[in-house]
Amino acid sequence: MKVHILAAITLMALSTPVFASGNVAKGATIFHMCQACHSIIGPNGKAIVRGGKIGPNLYGVIGRRAASEPGFHYGAGIIEAGKKGLVWNQKEIATYVKDPTKYLQQYTGDKGAHSNMPFKLQGGGGADVAAYLASVAH
Repeated sequence: MKVHILAAITLMALSTPVFASGNVAKGATIFHMCQACHSIIGPNGKAIVRGGKIGPNLYGVIGRRAASEPGFHYGAGIIEAGKKGLVWNQKEIATYVKDPTKYLQQYTGDKGAHSNMPFKLQGGGGADVAAYLASVAH
């Protein structure tokens, strides 16, 4: 019986995403730059943050496989990362937004991979944006 409980606890721990630290309030402010391309639309269709449609809806992005938002046309680099198992968590998002193309090249191992997201979040703030995105879907 104890073995089953330990196995269940271990499985839950391994399936829980690793969260990076970040400031949700700062992330909300920084996200205004992201709104040019991204919106956050809840599952009920209600806009949490109105924004562009160039990028995918970011509601529930934490825990979602890369390039899996229904109805969105993704570029080859992010599709490859998704096929290789990339699931977004706060740490991955914080790293990705610093230099999306470099991130995809490293993740996929393909020096020719590129991101369709031209924006780079310079000077930090990636952990804050990731914390904000995690907060809006809960």
